[in-house]
Amino acid sequence: MKLHELKPAKGAVRAKRRLGRGTATGQGKTAGRGQKGQWARSGGGVRVGFEGGQMPLARRLPKRGFKNPNKKIFTEVNVELLNRFENGTEITAEFLKSVGAISKIEKDGVKILGEGNLEKSLNVKVAKFTASAKEKIEKAGGTAELV
Repeated sequence: MKLHELKPAKGAVRAKRRLGRGTATGQGKTAGRGQKGQWARSGGGVRVGFEGGQMPLARRLPKRGFKNPNKKIFTEVNVELLNRFENGTEITAEFLKSVGAISKIEKDGVKILGEGNLEKSLNVKVAKFTASAKEKIEKAGGTAELV
């Protein structure tokens, strides 16, 4: 099979309705738009959310909350995950991504959290540490350095 031989499964695609092409088609004259009115006109209809002049739902409900543009967003990693690496390994955000430990690096980098235990001596260079994570890395004989 070649690209030019590909076609959809039988019955999967329906032909487009050809509107306003004579009465024999069943879609002639008004072309399925009914008689007169807003919906029969070209460009007719109402905008999304319009409720016939009634106060729309979006305006009846109260506004809540906001998005903080200054919020720091980190990719979070527990110290327990670092046990999979060899002693003396230098751990950076790019290294964690390259070995598949994290799927993406958020805009403010990687933050190491203190969940679990660490048995390996590692040199960790990331954007942020929790106090307990830093303590566990240094207790295991490694270094915790901010980048």
